[in-house]
Amino acid sequence: MTKTTQYTAHILIVEDDASLVDWVKEYLELKLYQVTVIDRGDLAVPFIKEHNPDLVILDGMLPGLDGIDVLKAVRPDFTNTILMVTARDEELDEVLGLEMGADDYLTKPIRANVLATKIRKNLARQTLIQQSQKSTEDDTSSEETIQYGNFKIDKQARSVELNDAVVDISSNEFDLLWSLAVRAGNTVTRDELIQSLRGFDYDGFDRTVDLIVSKLRKKLKDNATKPYRIKTVWGKGYLLVKSAW
Repeated sequence: MTKTTQYTAHILIVEDDASLVDWVKEYLELKLYQVTVIDRGDLAVPFIKEHNPDLVILDGMLPGLDGIDVLKAVRPDFTNTILMVTARDEELDEVLGLEMGADDYLTKPIRANVLATKIRKNLARQTLIQQSQKSTEDDTSSEETIQYGNFKIDKQARSVELNDAVVDISSNEFDLLWSLAVRAGNTVTRDELIQSLRGFDYDGFDRTVDLIVSKLRKKLKDNATKPYRIKTVWGKGYLLVKSAW
């Protein structure tokens, strides 16, 4: 009787260097990952959208469509991990990939132990984020309106009121504010806020989160220099204070 392999995650390798692909695929399969290989960027885009792999190892230089363009095409809908592979040890390559939506990067020549560590850590981080999101959704699935003092946020109407006046708020500002409001009194990490913004235009997640929080503070009449309504928890994320309204 044939024993079925229990894979731990599905990894897509988008790389046209056959010799590199051969050993990476064999190495990852020995670690019980299901591995798919695609050697063209233009073929990777529809595959990612249809199959939603757990992690993508994406080379920067590809035939058909280069790695940055693949990132641009899939990142608005694809929320799982993307490891960008750069051919040179140059900071510019790394920064460009990260700003366009990559979660981490690898520099050629790829070292097996570094590859394994980055995959393991990114998959673990991804699992924690998904579990946190599910917990939040379960806790608030029947909650459509949240109110703290004179602050009210309505999920169905996607509206915000402060002191009985409607606050003019954009769609991504609402999504981030809702993520803070449903967990008011608790720190919401940057990773979790990043997830709430997927699908919108961005120019580097960290700066986008900071910019939106800054706009929200202004609209919600928070103190710009010493915020007391949306507090910064240094090194972690942000916290909406229940009693500050």
